[in-house]
Amino acid sequence: MPIERIGDKIISKEKIYRIVDAMLALRVRGLSQQEVARAFNTDRAFISRLETLGEIRKGRRIALVGFPVKNRAELEALAKEEGIDRCLLMTEAERWAFVQKKSGLELVDELTRIVGELRACDVVIAIGSDQRIRWIQAMLDQEVIPVELGASPLADDHYVDPAVIRQILQQMKPAGGDV
Repeated sequence: MPIERIGDKIISKEKIYRIVDAMLALRVRGLSQQEVARAFNTDRAFISRLETLGEIRKGRRIALVGFPVKNRAELEALAKEEGIDRCLLMTEAERWAFVQKKSGLELVDELTRIVGELRACDVVIAIGSDQRIRWIQAMLDQEVIPVELGASPLADDHYVDPAVIRQILQQMKPAGGDV
């Protein structure tokens, strides 16, 4: 157990990590900062400061969706680093496998679930052909930022420059603030 001596106190890092995890779990479940503070016999301001210390991004929920993407893993790593809320990227082979491994009903159910998740986001960055981007824009009621890979149909995977996605995210940030 990692411990530290601070003056005459012995501090358990493990205990701190465990308590912070429990506090954040209660906040994720929907408890207010005040309710969590009461549960741990601390003040609400401490809970607020704790959340601020760990904050990656504030504001709009963002999704990144697209295919056929050659550098899927690289873009997924960027999405994770930037705190993107929903990421669905596929290569052309993965897209075909997704479609062919499901019955018609399973495919409709899965697409309905995905569209629901995308609608829960405020902004969707859509990567794909001109036609697929138009379909995404038609299905969703929120802002869609297109990253067009070419005219439909696209049969080959396309490299998407991560700097383009990062620039879009930077442009979404309010002056001096987080996305």
